[in-house]
Amino acid sequence: MNRAIPLTESIHWVGANDRETELFENLWPLPHGVSYNAYLIEDQRTALVDAVKGPFLSEFLDRVRERLHGGRRLDYLIINHMEPDHSGSLRYLLHLFPDLILVGNAKTMDLLKGFYNITDRTHVIQDGDGLDLGSRRLEFAFTPMVHWPETMMTFDSRDRVLFSGDAFGGFGATDLGLFDDEIDQVFFEDEILRYFSNIVGRYSPMVLKAIDKVSRWDIGIVASTHGPIWRRDPHRVIDLYARWSRHETDPSVVLAYASMYGNTYRQVEHLARALTEAKVPLKIHNLSRSHASFVIRDIWRARGLVLACPTYNMGLFPLTDNLVRMLENKQLKNRFLALLGSYGWAGGAMKTLTQFAEKSHWQLIDPVVEAKCAPAAADFENCRRLAAAITARLGI
Repeated sequence: MNRAIPLTESIHWVGANDRETELFENLWPLPHGVSYNAYLIEDQRTALVDAVKGPFLSEFLDRVRERLHGGRRLDYLIINHMEPDHSGSLRYLLHLFPDLILVGNAKTMDLLKGFYNITDRTHVIQDGDGLDLGSRRLEFAFTPMVHWPETMMTFDSRDRVLFSGDAFGGFGATDLGLFDDEIDQVFFEDEILRYFSNIVGRYSPMVLKAIDKVSRWDIGIVASTHGPIWRRDPHRVIDLYARWSRHETDPSVVLAYASMYGNTYRQVEHLARALTEAKVPLKIHNLSRSHASFVIRDIWRARGLVLACPTYNMGLFPLTDNLVRMLENKQLKNRFLALLGSYGWAGGAMKTLTQFAEKSHWQLIDPVVEAKCAPAAADFENCRRLAAAITARLGI
């Protein structure tokens, strides 16, 4: 995909796909890559909306120059978001396009100076301002903390395109389909939720404020900085972000377990079988094999979470501890929690997990099941009691 791709007659995708980076933000796995979406608007004056990560400058420039043929100049770069995966090529753009003006808000300019020591060739806009390109007007809406303090969205009022920054974005390269009518919807909705839950979800109240703010616009296309462009059903991705930001859940359960020598896992098997017999939708993650980003994605969908964990040095098994800390940071709401585990010469894990439930304001389901050393018949019976309590809580 080495060419500019039209969204409309005068707006083209000029971004890049990255299938080389293994970890987004050096933290979140990218087994299916990620895109850095940028857009060129051609009118009496030209404007780029966002840019790309530095290593992808060359192919990005090839696409921009394909459209700016005949020596046409580039007038503006609209900076919806200053994170380096979108701004890493700014210095080069200023050097290559001597007439280029950087457009952003006051917080954008503060970060522009901090990251790149750029202080000139800028145009500061206010919330609700516009920018005329000729036959169209770009309108700006500030959407702070979605998910950085300077984030904003840009709306092309003529072609009805919402350039939404990181909002409504997702993981996954788009080389097999750039638009929502070209893609595997199930796959991308999973990757969009993984992106949302790990990157944006902590700021859910601000996402809802942003959605309310842009609802005044008649949106025909949603063009974010990551993932597919929504032209057939643009409100689908907005509705998904709204649902996830409201912490609406499915009547399902995630069972995330760690087990050193199999004693905790034997109880997990018992509980999982009882839940399956009760027709409870269930996803199971072994925390020694599943990266936390996938676990958090599935937890975001589910109404219930079972944490199964052995005591390790009188505390949580380290991988469970990592997941719990991440969940505390994400500030999920409207969930319930069930606990099971095992201990040998001393306990401690269940106490820490109970404190997590209290701190997170999650309902704790009885009984808490914890076997001493190897599980006995009574422990397996408690697993069945726990399954019944979970099923009743889900209303199944």
